[in-house]
Amino acid sequence: MAAALHFLLLLLLHCGSFLLILSKHAEDTATDRPTGESHAPSPAAGRVFPAGRSNTTEVPSSGFTTKSTDKPSKITTADKHETEDAGKTKERVTKKDEEKEEEGPLELECPPLGLESLKVKDNQLRASSYRRRGLGPHRGRLNIQSGIEDGDIYDGGWCAQVRDQNQWLEVDARRLTRFTGVILQGRASIWSWNLVHTYKVQFSNDTLLWRPSLNGTKEAVFIGNQNLETPVLALFNTSTVARYIRINPQSWYQNGTLGHICLRAEVLGCTVPDPNNIYPWQTAPAEPRDKLDFRHHNYKEMRKLMKSVTEACPNITRMYSIGKSYTGLKLYAMEISDNPGKHELGEPEFRYVAGMHGNEVLGRELVLNLMQFMCQEYKRGDQRIVRLIQDTRIHLLPSMNPDGYEMAFKKGSELSGWSLGRYSYEGIDMNHNFADLNSGMWNAIEVETDRSKLINHYFPMPEMYTSEEAFVASETRAVIDWMQNIPFVLSANLHGGELVVTYPYDMTKDWAPQEHTPTADESFFRWLATAYASTNQVMSNPDRRPCHNKDFRRTNNIINGADWHNVPGSMNDFSYLHTNCFAVTVELSCDKFPHVSELPVEWTNNKESLLVFMEQVHRGIKGVVRDRETEAGIADAIIKVDDIDHHIRSVSDGDYWRLLNPGDYRVTVSAEGYFPSSRSCQVMYDFYPTICDFNLTKIPRQRLIDILAKGGKLPVDLQLRLRQLRLRKLRVTTKAINQRRSSAAKLGRRV
Repeated sequence: MAAALHFLLLLLLHCGSFLLILSKHAEDTATDRPTGESHAPSPAAGRVFPAGRSNTTEVPSSGFTTKSTDKPSKITTADKHETEDAGKTKERVTKKDEEKEEEGPLELECPPLGLESLKVKDNQLRASSYRRRGLGPHRGRLNIQSGIEDGDIYDGGWCAQVRDQNQWLEVDARRLTRFTGVILQGRASIWSWNLVHTYKVQFSNDTLLWRPSLNGTKEAVFIGNQNLETPVLALFNTSTVARYIRINPQSWYQNGTLGHICLRAEVLGCTVPDPNNIYPWQTAPAEPRDKLDFRHHNYKEMRKLMKSVTEACPNITRMYSIGKSYTGLKLYAMEISDNPGKHELGEPEFRYVAGMHGNEVLGRELVLNLMQFMCQEYKRGDQRIVRLIQDTRIHLLPSMNPDGYEMAFKKGSELSGWSLGRYSYEGIDMNHNFADLNSGMWNAIEVETDRSKLINHYFPMPEMYTSEEAFVASETRAVIDWMQNIPFVLSANLHGGELVVTYPYDMTKDWAPQEHTPTADESFFRWLATAYASTNQVMSNPDRRPCHNKDFRRTNNIINGADWHNVPGSMNDFSYLHTNCFAVTVELSCDKFPHVSELPVEWTNNKESLLVFMEQVHRGIKGVVRDRETEAGIADAIIKVDDIDHHIRSVSDGDYWRLLNPGDYRVTVSAEGYFPSSRSCQVMYDFYPTICDFNLTKIPRQRLIDILAKGGKLPVDLQLRLRQLRLRKLRVTTKAINQRRSSAAKLGRRV
């Protein structure tokens, strides 16, 4: 008896609300009253409607239990025969919703199950029929992208084989779930136009008995899509608890024989406590150890968070702006260093750039998480973080395209679509907006036969690109100025929509659609990409599902950018050819705009990768190039590594960093007015780089020029050297004159 009481007590503690609903269900059953019909029919019963909302919960027994809400539907489409008062009520509600949308995205009662994020596995999706493997139910995921050609195994949605109103796409939630809504899209295709205009929804516990979603006493019909891409949300008038849900298309775009039933979907639902599990905390997802601000931050909230970090860690952080967006939003960056605001001799500069595409928001949140995390761990005395901050000057730019982000943010994670907010306010894709230096380099290689005359680094920007009339985004110009003012060594550009790390070149020769196009530092770029991919918890999972239309697991989740697709004018290529900085692109997740509930998991997936990649800035050699006589640093000295046809330059203080894989290298340093110097440098596997300093000797002519320019007195050694040079020149001149006289005398005797 005591054990039974203990069991009931646990159920009440952990599943109280669930038991209350079961009690209500028992009352309904005892009176033999069919649930869901106890309320008066809605005046809108049976009509087509986009959505409804309820806070009530339905719990199944052998069939279903439904509870209608007494609250008016907020988003239900007005029927033509509704009363005038009802129409006025809806008008007031619509205006209220519009005001809310201006403030921020619609707050959904329940999160997505995870069709888009792949949390829902392929074997949880079934369909009544499908046209071919590439259009199977596993492809019916919100925002999934197709291959270039229709007919391959990676098509853009689920498409039914049969065209009638009995077709369905089914989702198995694998546990009791309170379903609250559905989001629908058309098929992703550049060749076909397939979408569903209206649909019904049914629920089941066992896939044998199905009950429809009701609008009052009649089966609800929901409005679907009018185009292929825009997600359309339908919130149920009455939420329903079940394990299975089916989407049942009723009408679709008719195009003769090509009017197929095709869709992509997401399902909204809250998991229900399991009454059979008396220890629910054992199966609940683990809370992240790091106490960070896991939510989506709009511009004002981002700025507020960054300021809070500087206030919490004023000795190691500095918040600054690198410029403004087209609409005037500042491009805020965070510096994390033991000496903020100053470049320190021998300390490499690192950067993370996120939000180049405004709707690819995970990078933005990870960068904000990272600055919070580093501040917290530094204060805790975490030696790894302390060492990283002391030895590296870190710059974090969470939002390169704040204008685009604000557009996507207002729609929210599930409704922003695949491209809304991608571009700048002017409609510029900043991933193609940097100067194309590749073409000029390859043209010079084709024309010039003497390779010694070719430059392979610090390519100047074309004059037309620097003009005010050039179609260059203000955000791009700001980032270029930033790159020119700070001697970055390593960088990653954080994107979303895939799970892969790409490395330069991003642009193909001869504008081929895709072609492996390596740099001279191909091996090190592969090292960099692997450093991130191999430590990322999702990328490194061999059992993960490909995101969209390419399986990057075959290449260990890294790929040469041009081998994926041609991207002229990329930040990575520009960075490599115009500065000393090596840059890669990280595609962080299949879902460009993850739901807020998924942010803690995404931080866990990427935290180690973010730290490991930063640590690679200390891989290779570094040193200072100095004048042997004055010991002053020499700026713009050229550092050449044998067998790698890409040089770098020293910065203003004479220090340099050359990223290299472990190995033995012959390094030569040259500077204008100095004799070149060479030495061997060995790179080890250690965290710290190998120190390779160079002291250069000025050529005598340069020393003379420098001394005379200062109006100083020549030192004795230089006076002797000049006297020797003059005597040598006098001897050469005298010898030449004597030779001419001798030749003239011989010619006179002949005459």
